[in-house]
Amino acid sequence: MTDSDVPHPAAEQLATIHSWPQTEGPVMVMCLEGWIDAGSAATNAVGHLLAAMPHDLVASFDSDELIDYRARRPILRIVNGVHKELRWAQIRLHSATNRTGRTVLVLNGPEPDMRWHRFTSEVIGLASRLGVELVVGLGGFPAPVPHTRPVRLVGTSTDAELAARVGYLPASIDVPSGVQGALEMAFGQAGIPAVGLWARVPHYVAAMPYPAASAALLEGLARMAEIEIDVSALLGAAATTGQQIAQLIAASEEHTAMVRQLEVQHDSEQPAEPLSSLGDLPSGDELAAELERFLRGER
Repeated sequence: MTDSDVPHPAAEQLATIHSWPQTEGPVMVMCLEGWIDAGSAATNAVGHLLAAMPHDLVASFDSDELIDYRARRPILRIVNGVHKELRWAQIRLHSATNRTGRTVLVLNGPEPDMRWHRFTSEVIGLASRLGVELVVGLGGFPAPVPHTRPVRLVGTSTDAELAARVGYLPASIDVPSGVQGALEMAFGQAGIPAVGLWARVPHYVAAMPYPAASAALLEGLARMAEIEIDVSALLGAAATTGQQIAQLIAASEEHTAMVRQLEVQHDSEQPAEPLSSLGDLPSGDELAAELERFLRGER
């Protein structure tokens, strides 16, 4: 008898079902933390989305099978020397009903560290059983754009029409993929339309929360899924953040020159001169570090 003849026990399901909702034209929203999320754009967008709608837990995924706890250690809460709580990272699927009556399913939590094929297969299976009609992934990436302009979105999809509805970068590029990219591909192969919405976040604020990008993602989601999302709180936070950034940049001729160059590039949507050609301008990392110090001082 060879190894191939030896029967192997079937792998247990990664997902535990907690409830099974009645759905109406369901759209699934994906945000799995740990991949590119400049300005915490997607994480905060999903947090805002869930806070705005009462929701129920549909399924949770086996963290022991998916998460490397040495890379994503559980959080231990200690009060006066006493262990009170141990919080484990977990991937969950929630269900909510939008004001339009459409069901919104939200898949969020940490990106799996392993077993991507099994995880992808189970998510596709759940989506098929729930009758999902559209999948929208959220993300944000650092880009040479100014904070003085509205956040623009870039689309990725296995469907050219869906990508064109959002707008896409006219280029062919090879990039490392997150699990959301693998899921988008698998959804497309299963005949379920899927699109990724990516917010272009100013590279010099990518390491701090950037509410304008979260608002732009939710506005894009609302258009794609034909649902209603109130982003007024995020827009208010974006205005405050913009004022703080402007206050710092106005105090520096170098920072001001860099932002003006980014404005030219943004407005023309054509490659502009390299920033290095403008002289001794600060790098994005230098400005980001200074912004963080400034905002900490403000708080």
